[in-house]
Amino acid sequence: MLRIIGRDGVAAVTNRRIAKEAGVSLGSVTYHFATQHDLLRESLLRFVAEETRRFTELAADSRLDRIGLAEAAALVGQVAGGTEFDSEHIAPFELYVQAGRDERLRTAAAECFAAYDRLAARILAALGVADAERLAGTVVALVTGQQLRRLATGSTAEDLVDALLLLARGAAPEARPPASPRPGTVSPAGR
Repeated sequence: MLRIIGRDGVAAVTNRRIAKEAGVSLGSVTYHFATQHDLLRESLLRFVAEETRRFTELAADSRLDRIGLAEAAALVGQVAGGTEFDSEHIAPFELYVQAGRDERLRTAAAECFAAYDRLAARILAALGVADAERLAGTVVALVTGQQLRRLATGSTAEDLVDALLLLARGAAPEARPPASPRPGTVSPAGR
């Protein structure tokens, strides 16, 4: 089903088309999926289950406990760069947009973003970023936006890595420059 959505969009998902592509009877499909919503929800849930499994395994990897900023950026670049934008990888963007139109799909979409947030929080915490869980959504939004940009423009994963490094340099303690005094205040050295 993800291939159909990625190739032809959400509107192409019909019981008849699913039955034809799957090589099963139309009655079998309509028995299990009474509406297009049911088909779309199952597609999104299937994608969510796979993404959640994949990212949960990655977050549980013990190497994240010893990761540095450069290694974290390289890891994200590897994951993003390893994602080819074939029809099955385009489909989730279609499904997320559809979830914006159909609130019945939002719970499934939220599950997927929660898995992304857990991985981002784990990496941020390993980097020593304060309040990693709160910032995880921002990082996930950046990655999602950069991936959408890659899809739309053909840009490279390196653009994503550069954007993440720019964000992380401001959040990671090891990367922060010393705070400069605010205008109108006296620095300790200037007393």
